[in-house]
Amino acid sequence: MLKIDNINLYYGAAQALRGVSLTAEPGKVTCVLGRNGVGKTSLLRAMVGQYPIASGAINFDGKDITALKPYERARRGIGFVPQGREIFPLLTVEENLKTGFGPLKREDRNTPDDVFSLFPVLQTMLGRRGGDLSGGQQQQLAIGRALVMRPKLLLLDEPTEGIQPSIIKDIGRAISYLRNLGNIAIVLVEQYLDFACELGDSFAVMDRGAVKYACDRANLDPAEISRQMAL
Repeated sequence: MLKIDNINLYYGAAQALRGVSLTAEPGKVTCVLGRNGVGKTSLLRAMVGQYPIASGAINFDGKDITALKPYERARRGIGFVPQGREIFPLLTVEENLKTGFGPLKREDRNTPDDVFSLFPVLQTMLGRRGGDLSGGQQQQLAIGRALVMRPKLLLLDEPTEGIQPSIIKDIGRAISYLRNLGNIAIVLVEQYLDFACELGDSFAVMDRGAVKYACDRANLDPAEISRQMAL
């Protein structure tokens, strides 16, 4: 569903991504790992079109989307859960979820039952402002907002960051459920290695803007991944 081919990205004179290639398939979780500042978030934001790439190509659902704007990619089915959640603190939970309606046709603008079955706490807090939620509840809201748009590709940027263990388990169950549906490709950016190893089908470790190590689940060696992340 997603194929990234040898992309390069610059911030002014500084190169953020160096020849990165990556794929993501429906019904599978592709994990991107690495320390802070190695280019993981830049890669996701290049996928959604927030940062234009200098060279290379991004293909999604059989079509080249390299030149498309972020809203055009969203309409094609790319959902993004950013690092830090980025919900609207003064809007209610219900209003935050409705911001995910933007890419949808009017007749499709409703909240799927999956959102509340995965995160039942959201249904009990529909009238509460987003800024009044805990960090874990805000993360659930951010994922729910992305699911409202019925994505074909879901990008998650460190969803476990600063979250209590009980919520991390809920998020892990949600990702497993979405993967098992078989029609959503998931790219998970993480530093929490155990969480990634539990969910991932393929793994890529980044350093200095490039993928320096990659493997699939059949060849998974958590110790080697940990070593690569530490180098």
